[in-house]
Amino acid sequence: MSNYNFKISTDYKKNIGNLPFAFCNLLFKTFAFCLLLFAFSQYTNAQTKITLETAIETALKNNNLIKNEKLKVDYAKALISSSTDIPKTTIFGEFGQINSNQNDTKFGIAQSFALPAVYKRQKQVLTENYNAKILQTNLTEFEVKKTVTHLFYNYLSLREKEKLLQKADTLFSKFYEKANLRLQKGESNILEKSTAETQKTNIAIQLKQLQSEIEMIKLEFQLVLNATETYLPNASNLKAKIEANKLEENPILKLFEQQKKIVSAETAILKSKLLPEINFGYNNNSFRGIGLDDAQRFHSAQIGIGIPLFGGSQKAKINASKVAENIAESEYQTQILNLKSEYNKLLTQYKSNLEIINYFETNSNNNSKIITDVANKQFINGDINYLDFVMLVNQSISIQNSYIEAVKSLNESVIALNYLR
Repeated sequence: MSNYNFKISTDYKKNIGNLPFAFCNLLFKTFAFCLLLFAFSQYTNAQTKITLETAIETALKNNNLIKNEKLKVDYAKALISSSTDIPKTTIFGEFGQINSNQNDTKFGIAQSFALPAVYKRQKQVLTENYNAKILQTNLTEFEVKKTVTHLFYNYLSLREKEKLLQKADTLFSKFYEKANLRLQKGESNILEKSTAETQKTNIAIQLKQLQSEIEMIKLEFQLVLNATETYLPNASNLKAKIEANKLEENPILKLFEQQKKIVSAETAILKSKLLPEINFGYNNNSFRGIGLDDAQRFHSAQIGIGIPLFGGSQKAKINASKVAENIAESEYQTQILNLKSEYNKLLTQYKSNLEIINYFETNSNNNSKIITDVANKQFINGDINYLDFVMLVNQSISIQNSYIEAVKSLNESVIALNYLR
């Protein structure tokens, strides 16, 4: 150690022997800190910002609900090939004294067929069910889009509230520091310090609760997108855009319309069950013991028609299916009325929310900033007391928070209109 020209005070001379260890310890801590910093930067980079359009594309590609619905579409498509369900072929054989006291053999094959119209109608039913699965997939995609959009703008609103609370936290922290300093100098009483501390604590609690809610939204957003990378919603505008909405293009309305087609096709197939069936057969016999060559065999063919003489039960099913058609039509018309009513209600709500937003942006937002700036200056100059300061600042925060809530309500009405169901 004599080679180092350090100037060390008397109190630290006894620790000279620990300098190499202290240096290594410092080096290790520095290295660990760098690793933590690198890991944090990697985590931060992994949280990629994403626009609403890209988020919707990602969800439509990865969401498990949509994948399951597409599998159901494939299943329904595969079933269409089963429409021509021809009954099993009957193959039979006989052995015994068929014609005389000598043993004979008989072999035959029989097959029944429905008329081509039956298979055509069966295929139509399966095709309509397949189309219904496609529409159900479209509805699921529609709902996923709505969920993504809702979470996207909800996250943005919460982040705006977080920024507001962080500003309030900074403001009340400075207020607390001033109040504490004034108390030490005897320029104020304990009440001012307690008020400042209470306000600061209250903001900190709200901020903590809000950040917890933000984390929950992020988890829900990640679940809907079903992506390995963590995405964070990002937009330059807090307000959602309203889109042209055609009620006749509503996915759930299309499903009700498709249900009408399915029931109609089912009625047609029930009617086809009253059509006759065609039966074909072929027989091969031996007739021994009547002076014929024992090796000689005889052939015959048969054709028949299966007529549903007792069709009362089938006719009852047809009548019931016709009632089901009326029910499907009634449900379709009811859904149209419900959508129109819901659209008018949401449109009224949207206009009301838009008026509130315009009022905030024209008057209140600017007033809120003025209140905060003036209150802060007057409190510093001693023109107002701490109670007036707290009241004015809380009023300003309340105005800004109300604006964020108004934007959130506007977004909800816009999303509901865009994804009306």
